[in-house]
Amino acid sequence: MKIEFETAQGETVSAEAEPGDNLLRVAQGAGLPLEGTCEGQMACSTCHVIVAPDWSDRLEEASEEEEDMLDLAAGVARTSRLSCQIELTAEMDGLTVRIPATSHDMRGF
Repeated sequence: MKIEFETAQGETVSAEAEPGDNLLRVAQGAGLPLEGTCEGQMACSTCHVIVAPDWSDRLEEASEEEEDMLDLAAGVARTSRLSCQIELTAEMDGLTVRIPATSHDMRGF
């Protein structure tokens, strides 16, 4: 399956993924600048992405804990998500997300 990432510079990067893959790991594997400093533990917001509006409602809703971390993320939008919390399914083939220009590690380092 294919995942489309739009960089902060407006470039599109396509990445191949398999159902069960984690969106953060797919992005990192494609060389994209998503840190994931907390390694998917929802203790930072450095894997923040903005899901394309036409995909937003098709994803499982963010948990309250994820919403709390998104409140601290840089450049948050209505369709913002933490990529570490998105497990890909076959129905997500063609998923498109944008990577914000900046990120903040809210752990205070």
